Amino acid sequence: MRSEDHNEHRPDTILDNLKTAVVCLDDQLRVTYLNTASEMLFGVSARHCDQEAFDKALPYLADHRGRLIAALTEGAAYTERELHLRAGGGDPLIVDCTVTPFTDQAGESALLLEFLSLDRQLRISRDDQMRIQNLANREMIRGMAHEIKNPLGGLRGAAQLLEREIDDDGLKEYTTVIIREADRLQNLVDDLLGPRRPPNKQLLNIHEPLEHVRALIDTELPPGITLERDYDPSIPEVRADREQLIQTFFNLVGNAVTALGTSGNILLRTRTQRLFTIGGVKHRLVTRVDVVDNGPGIPRDLLPRIFHPMVSSRAEGTGMGLPIAQYLIHLHDGLIECESRPGQTMFSVFLPMEASDG
Repeated sequence: MRSEDHNEHRPDTILDNLKTAVVCLDDQLRVTYLNTASEMLFGVSARHCDQEAFDKALPYLADHRGRLIAALTEGAAYTERELHLRAGGGDPLIVDCTVTPFTDQAGESALLLEFLSLDRQLRISRDDQMRIQNLANREMIRGMAHEIKNPLGGLRGAAQLLEREIDDDGLKEYTTVIIREADRLQNLVDDLLGPRRPPNKQLLNIHEPLEHVRALIDTELPPGITLERDYDPSIPEVRADREQLIQTFFNLVGNAVTALGTSGNILLRTRTQRLFTIGGVKHRLVTRVDVVDNGPGIPRDLLPRIFHPMVSSRAEGTGMGLPIAQYLIHLHDGLIECESRPGQTMFSVFLPMEASDG
């Protein structure tokens, strides 16, 4: 066996590909190991946590010292379901937790902690349901759009013929209104149908379409709105359709500008994320693009429906921007998620960067 093949199957490599968060503590309750899922769950770096006291390295576990000491001294494993872990005033992490005592290579007592994020499972289930609903909505919309286009074309044609027969300019104003509104409805129907071609996927730097959108919007920003960037320059290229990404990002950033009104801040942020599930498929690595604003937030009752067609919080909105953006990202096997509360709304675009695990 080649050495590189052997390395691929080392225990730490295998653990880094688990969706379960794994933490090891020594007999002094110092962190000796974190896998990648743990870093993602607790928002920490394994390198910075190494040999740190568990409650300092992982504040979410600070309130559980007594139970961990008891498990270590008594050698008794335990499991807790739907455990709420808190750190500071933030939202809790909801996990299933299993703590197992073991003896390390030096013969010392140690603890193995396993955490399965229920938030993650709920998100995957919610995202799957949303994808199924969006597909059903698109099929319904396509059927309706085709039923509308034929009589709409006849209506417009009849108005044009009538306009040629009318000599009174005052009456021609009415046929002009009919033609103009028919064209507006035609454009709306075209929007409902979405892109007319499959994505032309090519390798590109994710920051290029982002910068294109930033440059377009930056020139028209109100003086009180700032547009900031926090890019990870090490992100590898992704295979995507540049124009469709520009349309998606333009929609998300444009919505943020509208939500802010005359003042506020928008942040464009890029990162990579490991072991991310989209549509029931686990991907080893995805690109994540966040569009964050500090506006008033999306109304709670509207949030679950923002990706549904014809849903908008603005009287002048068509309610088609977000469904189309979601559809374009679905064509890339990706996903758009949204989290919102007063003072922060974040749309996150996830794009797979390599073949899935299957």
